[in-house]
Amino acid sequence: MNIAALREKARRRLPRAIFDYVDGGAEDEQTLADNLASFSGWRFVPSRLTDLRAMRLDTRLLGGPAEFPAAVAPTGLNGLLWPGGDIALARAAQRAGIPFMLSTASNASLEDVARQAQGRLWFQLYVVEQTLALSLVQRAREADYECLAVTVDVVANGKRERDVRNGFRMPPRYTPAMVLDGLMHPGWTWNYLRHGMPALGNFQTPEAQSPQARAALLRRSMDAGFSWEALDAVRQAWPRKLIVKGVLDPQDVLRCRAMGVDAVVLSNHGGRQLDSAWTGMEALAALQGMDLQGCEVMVDGGVRRGSHLAKAVALGASGVLLGRAVLYGLASGGEAGAFEALQILRDEYLGTLTHLGCESTAALDKGFVAARG
Repeated sequence: MNIAALREKARRRLPRAIFDYVDGGAEDEQTLADNLASFSGWRFVPSRLTDLRAMRLDTRLLGGPAEFPAAVAPTGLNGLLWPGGDIALARAAQRAGIPFMLSTASNASLEDVARQAQGRLWFQLYVVEQTLALSLVQRAREADYECLAVTVDVVANGKRERDVRNGFRMPPRYTPAMVLDGLMHPGWTWNYLRHGMPALGNFQTPEAQSPQARAALLRRSMDAGFSWEALDAVRQAWPRKLIVKGVLDPQDVLRCRAMGVDAVVLSNHGGRQLDSAWTGMEALAALQGMDLQGCEVMVDGGVRRGSHLAKAVALGASGVLLGRAVLYGLASGGEAGAFEALQILRDEYLGTLTHLGCESTAALDKGFVAARG
């Protein structure tokens, strides 16, 4: 079993519009394809005759433990894939011993997830409107989330042409074609009829029930005035670890470090926003030699193999965020499927380090990789 097989199981189980919402990207999907191909730009250079009797995959991410160098990425509308999808993902991450990052656009509220999952919890913030954003920051603080991740790469929604062709929208507008597609996927439809259309869990409080805010979130229309100064205001309001997600320019990374950001995620939003954007791995390569002490670097986009984790870590990333790979598992089997996806990647990562002759995540460095000629 591998992530590609879980993707195929998810494709068979989900109606086309739902699968394409997860699987698709912006415009020509060039960035989506480049993400998948970006890890092929690096080859391994194994070291021989290393004592591997005490292999260690564990590491530390943002000051806390992780059983291997990964966290579950924030993804919205997970309840469309499986009832209680957010909590299922959080519990799968807890079982795997890695952090889980909850999206602002989750179907479970951040409080419900904190009550029902006991692992390391991070909260991802979309700044739709700054007063509402600060309210969410306060709620995450009160619910004891250990990290806040501010997403900065969604000023406007990407042109996702699969969604346009399929008529995907929230709330859904039912067409004969969509009804027929649902009937052809009875397992998904039965769950939908039993549990109903999932709501935006974080927008059920009185201060968050603005129809304009919900509509802006669903179309990924963020506050166009959110700037470095506004980010600094979030930094001042959040006393714990702060992550900035969605930077690619090395100068933006340096500015984040200078203002006291604890980590950045090099990300093009899974190829769902700007087509032909740099990949996270290309951005990571551009950071080589820069002084980023005090600011961790993580990568997302296109991670489908444990060897991809190894390449990212070897080039200086503290870890990767796992998005679609885990969603394919969730869609195919709920919490058990998500955990299976994480175990696949963990086991492949172990196999990669073994073949490399690298005894631990801590020992994995750029000496184990070389750019493809």
